[in-house]
Amino acid sequence: MELRSVEELMDLLHACRGSWDAPGLRGGRVDLHQHALQTAALLRRRRPADKELQLAGLVHAIGPLLRPGDPSAHADCAADAVRALLGERVARLVRTHHRADAGADDDLLRLRQADEEGRSPGFDAGVLEDWRTVLEIVAARNSRLGAVD
Repeated sequence: MELRSVEELMDLLHACRGSWDAPGLRGGRVDLHQHALQTAALLRRRRPADKELQLAGLVHAIGPLLRPGDPSAHADCAADAVRALLGERVARLVRTHHRADAGADDDLLRLRQADEEGRSPGFDAGVLEDWRTVLEIVAARNSRLGAVD
């Protein structure tokens, strides 16, 4: 699946509400929607100027919706889905954020750390609509399709 517009991506991120990355792992954890918001918010605090890194944190959690039941394919599916819309850097970060063999550049380390910390039930990370403008800016700059809502 290749996302062609910010609206399609927003719909997918909204669909993450009530979805979990693994069945039965609800005790003390947050759903994929809240996890995406928390990860992105943590990255926004640490690297406020790096919009692509923040968006990698926001979209990294869509894989389980795109490929349910196949955890090994989640990162690849999510990266493939956002590449045309958000660019190669965001796709690379999403694809490699859990790979041990991917090296350890600063961006990946920050994404991995935020991914781990972004699972706290009490952390208010705002609402998805807060990210629309950032998504539109990055999509306008990176989309080879030029399809931005």
